[in-house]
Amino acid sequence: MTSESKCKPSRELSGVIRGYLIFYNLAQLFGWAYLLFQLITYYVAGPKEVPLWGIVKPIVMIFQNAAALEIVHAATNIVPSNVLITVFQVFSRVLVVCGVLLPTPTGPDSSGLPLALLAWSITEVIRYLYYALNLLGAVPYLLVWCRYTFFIALYPIGVMGELLCLHAAQAYVGSKKLWSLEMPNKLNLTFSYHYFLLFIMFLYIPLFPQLYLHMFAQRRKLISGGTSKKVQ
Repeated sequence: MTSESKCKPSRELSGVIRGYLIFYNLAQLFGWAYLLFQLITYYVAGPKEVPLWGIVKPIVMIFQNAAALEIVHAATNIVPSNVLITVFQVFSRVLVVCGVLLPTPTGPDSSGLPLALLAWSITEVIRYLYYALNLLGAVPYLLVWCRYTFFIALYPIGVMGELLCLHAAQAYVGSKKLWSLEMPNKLNLTFSYHYFLLFIMFLYIPLFPQLYLHMFAQRRKLISGGTSKKVQ
């Protein structure tokens, strides 16, 4: 799942903050565009000796983890986002990347990886371009339409990919007791990373429909009769 923060109007931002946000959004735009390029060329060029994750890992690590800054943006109110929603949206992806794809061999082998990467990269290219142009006060209607239409297919695809990666990893995590803590120990605590992953998967059931319906509400508000409203 992905963060849906919106930029404040540029007139309400100081020059330094506005410049930083433009730089951040453009950097993310080019990073995710490059990832999309890597993904397309990987499958167009045919089978390779190096698996997909081995090729895209550095870019995914850099730009997905950089999205944690959006929690800071929301917490400091430089963008008008709900902090808790932003935390969950960013955390869900960071967990897939750092808690599933990196530490397990089964996560990257999942058929969910290309699905998640495809949905993430297309969504983020559109999203960050939208944010950058919004800060410059130059968002074309076509981009507004793409942002609030493509999600209809991309969100379910991305969630399916994330869940497939989580499912592929949880059995390995359970068998190896990865990142788990059992009694007895000096801390007198117990923690099962396996059950934690299962709990995260369960959370998708109540939370994803709410986020998905929220985007439909935004679509109705921002796309009306072929004209876009200026995002505030």
